[in-house]
Amino acid sequence: MAIPKVRKRRTAATPRVRKEARQLNIESVAWGELTWINIEAPTKQETEYLAKNYPFHPLDLDDCLSRIQRPKIDEYKDYLFLVFHFPLFSKESRVTTTSQVSVFIGENYLITLHKGELKPLVKLFKECQSDEEFRQEHFSQGSGYLLYRIVDRLVDYCIPILNKIGGNIEDVEDNIFSDGVRGTVREISVLRRDVISFRRIIWPMRAVIGSLEPKIRRFTKMDMTVYFGDMVDHVDKIWDALDEYKEIIEGLNDTHDSLATNRTNEVIRMLTIIATILLPLTVIASIYGMNVPLPFQNSPFSFVLVFFIWALVVAGMLVFFRRHRWI
Repeated sequence: MAIPKVRKRRTAATPRVRKEARQLNIESVAWGELTWINIEAPTKQETEYLAKNYPFHPLDLDDCLSRIQRPKIDEYKDYLFLVFHFPLFSKESRVTTTSQVSVFIGENYLITLHKGELKPLVKLFKECQSDEEFRQEHFSQGSGYLLYRIVDRLVDYCIPILNKIGGNIEDVEDNIFSDGVRGTVREISVLRRDVISFRRIIWPMRAVIGSLEPKIRRFTKMDMTVYFGDMVDHVDKIWDALDEYKEIIEGLNDTHDSLATNRTNEVIRMLTIIATILLPLTVIASIYGMNVPLPFQNSPFSFVLVFFIWALVVAGMLVFFRRHRWI
């Protein structure tokens, strides 16, 4: 849907926000009557500022400082409070972790609180600060449309992380038939943990994003049904891909277990054959090692005779094993 042309308006943040938030970790950008306030790594001081200047419920402000909250939408008369979770890949632990974004949305404002770990959100805010045309495009249709652009960009940010997991699965598939058993087990375990963590993030987000559009209609000037429908489709595709990855990893784990069991059986079979062959040889050697009179004991060819008996026994056993297809 094309965005209608809107007359350019003032772009600076409101003086009140600038003056009171100067000593706090608060940034803002405004266009027309709409202001976007961005707070990275919020503390008690920032939430106290919001409590003094906005009609937010104290429990919502406490949720912004909580370590982790379940994704949700709290609806009030003048505003909505939303909690989103988005995946963030940790290179150190090689697992997808949760990054929380808290949002207050009203008629003339949008407030985001997060740790600053989500690069798309940070980049979007800086683009709105530096580019007036970009700011006009995102702000001209109201706070609801601005929220859509933020959430849509963060949902799209899930795709590269998902592709990274898919690439790692392909690497494990290529290496599963190699001899690096211990390394393969570890890689499969890491992938399984990563997919489980990703699924834990996306599952509650599906319900929140699916129910978001009807609740923000009052905060936008345009019909957002198609836009949110497309975003829900993206989330569903991510979930379907995670389901597929989960099944692939389970299959890889079963395949690895089968291969490991087969290798173990092969080793045991070879050791058993060797031990079985050596058993009669040991018996013959023990007999001729006794201090009793034995046939050919004093013959100068006794060693050759014993060695010939050994070779005959070994050949006979190998023929027997071969006929029974044991080797």
